[in-house]
Amino acid sequence: MPVMSDKPIHVTDAEFEKAIKEHPYVVVDFWAEWCAPCRAIEPIVEDLAKRYAEKVTFVKVNTDENPMTPQRFMVMGIPTILFFKDGKLVDQVVGAMPRGPFEERVKKHLA
Repeated sequence: MPVMSDKPIHVTDAEFEKAIKEHPYVVVDFWAEWCAPCRAIEPIVEDLAKRYAEKVTFVKVNTDENPMTPQRFMVMGIPTILFFKDGKLVDQVVGAMPRGPFEERVKKHLA
């Protein structure tokens, strides 16, 4: 069983598939250094990673450094948040969202 983290895990294109398959529930944040909305949701992502450390794995993919994964999932704008359950894409959000709706989306897939 993989170790659960209370911080988002930064992964590369090469590590992405393993991260999705190793953890039962993964929330992926596609972001870039220059993206202001990405920076705006970063504290929310960090906080939710702590709050749901036992149940959810948060993964961050820098789209500038890892172009293959965003292309594969047709990520057109960032931030884009993808939700994976048992290795399958179950939900996605494009753009920054407030903490409340973001947390609701995370909880929706816990059941």
